[in-house]
Amino acid sequence: MSKNYALTSRAIVDALGGLNNIDAVTHCMTRLRFVVKDKSQVDNATLKAIEGVMGVVNTESQCQVIIGNNVAKAYQEVLKLGPAGALGEAPTTTRKITLKSIGAGILDALIGTMSPLIPAIIGGSMVKLLAMILDMAGVFTKGSSTLVILNVIGDGAFFFLPIMVAASAALKFKTNMSLAIAIAGVLVHPSFIDLMAKAAAGQPVQLAFIPVTAVKYTYTVIPALCMTWILSYIEKGIDRITPAVTKNFLKPMLIVLVSAPIAIVLIGPLGIWIGSGISAIVYTIHGYLGWLSVAIMGALWPLLVMTGMHRVFTPTIIQTIAEAGKEGMVMPSEIGANLSLGGSSLAVAFRTKNRELRQTALAAAASAIIAGISEPALYGVAVRLKRPLIASLISGFICGAVAGIGGLASHSMAAPGLFTSVQFFDPANPMSIVWVIGVMMLAVVLSFIITLIMGFEDIPETDEAPKAQATAAPVAAQPVEPVKAASVS
Repeated sequence: MSKNYALTSRAIVDALGGLNNIDAVTHCMTRLRFVVKDKSQVDNATLKAIEGVMGVVNTESQCQVIIGNNVAKAYQEVLKLGPAGALGEAPTTTRKITLKSIGAGILDALIGTMSPLIPAIIGGSMVKLLAMILDMAGVFTKGSSTLVILNVIGDGAFFFLPIMVAASAALKFKTNMSLAIAIAGVLVHPSFIDLMAKAAAGQPVQLAFIPVTAVKYTYTVIPALCMTWILSYIEKGIDRITPAVTKNFLKPMLIVLVSAPIAIVLIGPLGIWIGSGISAIVYTIHGYLGWLSVAIMGALWPLLVMTGMHRVFTPTIIQTIAEAGKEGMVMPSEIGANLSLGGSSLAVAFRTKNRELRQTALAAAASAIIAGISEPALYGVAVRLKRPLIASLISGFICGAVAGIGGLASHSMAAPGLFTSVQFFDPANPMSIVWVIGVMMLAVVLSFIITLIMGFEDIPETDEAPKAQATAAPVAAQPVEPVKAASVS
């Protein structure tokens, strides 16, 4: 992205119709996510032409501007253009209820809730991997307090994931965050966990004569997400019926007394069943197709990233790793997908005569190969030139097949790249190191060769479409409504 984040961010806001047309802005790992009031005011052509913008994805509720690894800097500059409003996204508007709108709403809720949590999940995963490597290398004795503490540090984000989900979902659904956290906290309270263990062993557990299903909520996403959504309606209902003089004490008490039992008796078990059902479907397909399912996922992964649907698999991956200790379908497919985009970008950098495109391709290749962040390569090179994308899909399919045949599985959910490849090392199978290194090398070399063979239409420096210059007058010169910001890492 352009180093002048202030000017570039101002140009983005202008192309979106100005601050008055923006209800909310958040960001994930690589995208600025805007909620706009009137989509007809958005100039997509100008938006895509702004220097540093790698692509634009429009959904039913958001306009997503792909920036890349430096998205946080652009996000901060966007916030500086107007006073920060209330945390969270824009108030929901009434839409016609259709199957499409329901599906889009579920997808938006899942992605909007999980995206801010990804850094914490990746951080915890990598610490757990570090502990595993130190254990394998014999640096510390088995059962060492250092290893135990490292595993606790790495496990924190996963064990208390329901609380993190509740906090993030409270921003998404515009409900009280402290109440959402308190209710999710009930599900991971030590006494409640002990009670659920007794219920699993056959001891009857009841809440006011209502049987309570034995469920383990640590490492889960769906129960807290569903409960926080319902909490947003419970809070509004109780607010309407409580007298003003009692709102400070009676309202929160009633909300907790109503919401927590609903979570324990109904929503919690239902959420677990939904999550388990989704996981069962995904891995039943894997069980029937074997390595072919990994190959298909490897080819589809860049397309899923383009639509944002790759985040749908996050809860499934987390739950599978929690239950089985590893995940062997989605994560292995990402090895070939990510590094193939990197290899195609290297081929473009090798062949192009355009100096700016060469710099973009080299930076994108480094991001995809070293860090596993593929969106700069996807939007900055592959989608832009088309044939490198096809080459990446072909290579991703082949490398996915090899990863599936080799039985690779991830013990973490960090984006697969050179630095995170240790997540595929299996202490019980030393050959896993050979397989993962082989797949990574194959992905880069194969996509590089296929891209050179297929070729691409180079962009002459003299004919390249002029980038939108971020030299517009400051948009804050006129009275504007505040940009509502959801602060995420």
